[in-house]
Amino acid sequence: MKKSVFYHAGCPVCVNAENEILELLDPATVEVVHLGEQKSQISQAENAGVKSVPALVTPTGNVLHINYGASMADLKN
Repeated sequence: MKKSVFYHAGCPVCVNAENEILELLDPATVEVVHLGEQKSQISQAENAGVKSVPALVTPTGNVLHINYGASMADLKN
């Protein structure tokens, strides 16, 4: 089974969203990627369609942008 991927930057908005997502979904079905710590994953997130974080990419490739913590451009700086 393909996992959803939750991208975030570690800010309070992102951490709150991560906690909520992991309460709603089975944590075994969600890969959490902290883009502040894993900058090598930024291009993967952008290729998936992520414009800002926090965002959840579903197994079908849909991107669900949740609140607004930071733009992808902010993470590159």
